[in-house]
Amino acid sequence: MDSFGRLLPRLVTAVPGPASRALGRRLRAVESRNVTFLSEAFPVFWESARGANVRDADGNVFLDLTSAFGVSLLGHSPTDVVAAFDRQARELLHGMGDVHPPIAKVRLLEALAEIVPFDDARSVLATSGSEAVEIALKTARLASGRPGILALEGGYHGLTVGALSVTSRAAFRRPVLERLFDGVTHLPFPRGDAGGRARAEAIAALDRALDDPPTSGPIGTVVLEPVQARAGVRPVPRWWADALMERVERHGLILVADEIYTGLGRCGAVLASHLVGLRPHIVCLGKVLGGGVPISACVAPSPIMDAWPESDGEALHTSTFLGHPASCAAAEAALARVRAGLPDEARALGEQLLTGLRRNLRALVDEGLVEVRGLGLLVGIEIRDPGRGPRAAAGVEAAQELLTRGVITLPAGASGAVVELSPPVGLSPDQVEHAVRAVAEVVAAVARRPP
Repeated sequence: MDSFGRLLPRLVTAVPGPASRALGRRLRAVESRNVTFLSEAFPVFWESARGANVRDADGNVFLDLTSAFGVSLLGHSPTDVVAAFDRQARELLHGMGDVHPPIAKVRLLEALAEIVPFDDARSVLATSGSEAVEIALKTARLASGRPGILALEGGYHGLTVGALSVTSRAAFRRPVLERLFDGVTHLPFPRGDAGGRARAEAIAALDRALDDPPTSGPIGTVVLEPVQARAGVRPVPRWWADALMERVERHGLILVADEIYTGLGRCGAVLASHLVGLRPHIVCLGKVLGGGVPISACVAPSPIMDAWPESDGEALHTSTFLGHPASCAAAEAALARVRAGLPDEARALGEQLLTGLRRNLRALVDEGLVEVRGLGLLVGIEIRDPGRGPRAAAGVEAAQELLTRGVITLPAGASGAVVELSPPVGLSPDQVEHAVRAVAEVVAAVARRPP
């Protein structure tokens, strides 16, 4: 008999149930209204999670195909990560990361240097993905000597002020637009299926951006995600990556890869950048890195990181929880899983999911109503109106229906037309079969409805 973590959905109340609804009312009374979306049909409040299962406040068991925003690639509450955190917390829960560093910080930095494909790697640790991006932007500015930044439309790099400057989503930017750095050029995202003329236009736009920099000064940094996760699971096309790398080298640019969602095995490799043809100078890591614990890192070869001056007793970028020992121990355990073959597991399971979804949705794909794409365990199913493009809010509708069936997914894409899947690697065969069937049935039902 399967245990919690490997169960299929088991619903004992309507979704959301009375306990979740009551918690929604309590949350509304104490949290700023701009944070959690609350309605009669959403959300469910999590009580516990293990493996690929989540149990809510009403006792409903869900199959989680999101890994909680991609974090729990190892599964919820992975035993080795929890044990490492617990051991370290009993000895030293908190330290003085940049003054009197904990031993656990040294061990994690050594593990990072071994796993990233850089010679003589150096890292700066942080707590959130946004902060890792902030560090990368500072590092790239110092290393390139130029202030301008090139980014892609659809990119999501975080919501702190620097990271938000390179994030292109208008809803996040609009309330604080005057606070953001104006030296960022956002290029249209290059379509993977673009024909010769469209490719030539995309490359010409890249050249124009480099030849006509923003008023703040010439471009020295390029920042992008190798696969745009929240924008609808959009891998950077190989043809565009090749063109970009030629110009990066020609212009002496610093390429920052935001691998917070895609890195450390999620897409079937330690870095997804190498799968799409990118050769970054700086890499941002997070999510999977902590195995469920908040920790992130900005990693680069020493010639890049040495653009920072040596500390004379005052770190120029630091934080209270830099090198938090228990988080470092958890991350070290997570990296051990990466070295033990996690990327291969993700690639194999991702191929299984993609094959199953494409088989079950073949008729809709042929009719142009659905597109299935992905890399490793990052999969997107876009619902479309033939001739008119993505169908707005169709992914939202599908995700809501799946929730009522006990399957947790995320809507994605600029118009909410995509159902995004980023499950853990430990799905059982029964969970894989159930996930493919449930997602395909709901997507087909939504796609067949009149727009």
